[in-house]
Amino acid sequence: MKKALVLALALSLAGFASQAQTAAVKPANATDKVAGPQIQFETDKFDFGTIKQGDIVDHTFKFKNVGTQPLVISNIGVSCGCTTPDWTKEPVMPGKTGTVTAKFNSAGKMGMQNKVLTIESNSAAGNAMVSLVGTVADATTASVAPAAKSSDIDAADGKQKVKATDSKIKAKKKS
Repeated sequence: MKKALVLALALSLAGFASQAQTAAVKPANATDKVAGPQIQFETDKFDFGTIKQGDIVDHTFKFKNVGTQPLVISNIGVSCGCTTPDWTKEPVMPGKTGTVTAKFNSAGKMGMQNKVLTIESNSAAGNAMVSLVGTVADATTASVAPAAKSSDIDAADGKQKVKATDSKIKAKKKS
């Protein structure tokens, strides 16, 4: 009885091993077409760096429908009223591209920002998200010193002195 059980186990293992060796190997870069529409963004995050408070950032995210049916974006939700979305309104056919544009108004914002847009569509994977990230600096500290007047230049030693009291910017220039 033990011999029959060991023989059956050995045959099963041999069958699995031979099947694994004959299975087709797919290249690492191959992708399967998804049944139905599928949205795929080139990039899902845009870092706008550091801007002054009150500046407006406008960025366009490009996407491709990598599925097998037309993709339709029905709505885009935003994490804050300071971000305004716009998108390709007509159906995006399989293999074609579309865009989602985000406009961020930094008025009244300070510090690190992460504005998320949730793309609601008929994609087989469900909702997608993209985001704008960066830092908003105070407009008064991020401003450039005002241009020097001729009276600010000391002709005797050739030094230029600029002092802006309201924005606390001091600059000295030797020529």
